[in-house]
Amino acid sequence: MWSKNGKEQKLPNYTSAPDKLRYSRYYEHDGALRAYANRAMVLAFLCVPTTLLALAFAAYVRLQPPTVIRVDENGQATVVGKAKPVLSVTQGAGPEPTEFEKRAFVRLFLERYLNFSATNVSRNWADSLNMMSANLRRTVFSGMQKDNLIGKIEDDQTNSEFQLRSLEVSKEYPLTYVAFGVKEVHRIHEHNETIDKVVSEFHVRLAVEKRSEQNPSGLLIGEYWERPIEGEKRDWVLQQAGINSF
Repeated sequence: MWSKNGKEQKLPNYTSAPDKLRYSRYYEHDGALRAYANRAMVLAFLCVPTTLLALAFAAYVRLQPPTVIRVDENGQATVVGKAKPVLSVTQGAGPEPTEFEKRAFVRLFLERYLNFSATNVSRNWADSLNMMSANLRRTVFSGMQKDNLIGKIEDDQTNSEFQLRSLEVSKEYPLTYVAFGVKEVHRIHEHNETIDKVVSEFHVRLAVEKRSEQNPSGLLIGEYWERPIEGEKRDWVLQQAGINSF
């Protein structure tokens, strides 16, 4: 640009000006500081609930009593001071036990109740009683105590071996099973051994309850009785079992 007196006049060059002329305005710095302060305040408010939650959880864990686990002789672990929960497999009445479960339950009961020796009769009969309904269990247990059956078995060193021959469902009652088998009972009394082979017919009626952790199958023995058999039926059972008649 030319001035009126004919001399050249140059515009100021800010790129080559001193550093103070290139500084931004003061209110831009103030706005940036306020923005940073607002961000820090928001972050602090977000951290407060997290901190309180962590403190509450730490206090809750600290106040809980120590967990003590007891392991019995059978290897079953239980938490001391806490009741064992009863869990149902399904809601409502639950699924009906299958025929396979029913037959297996009856077979297991007969094997426990009829196979015993003087050393394990208490355990075997206790397991058998636990498979019965409450009223049948009381009746059978009262009979055992009245006749002192366990004491007699231990005194005579009785050993019972049971062989199941057949197990069929009753045609009249779907929850009743008829079994045929042979019991071979060994006794020793005053240094004399006696052996008895008894062919018997067994009737077992099942009762169905709600499935639970204590009774996953939902089955109980509602009725049980046995009777010796004679004649052709007895000989047939002995032949099928591979035992010579006597």
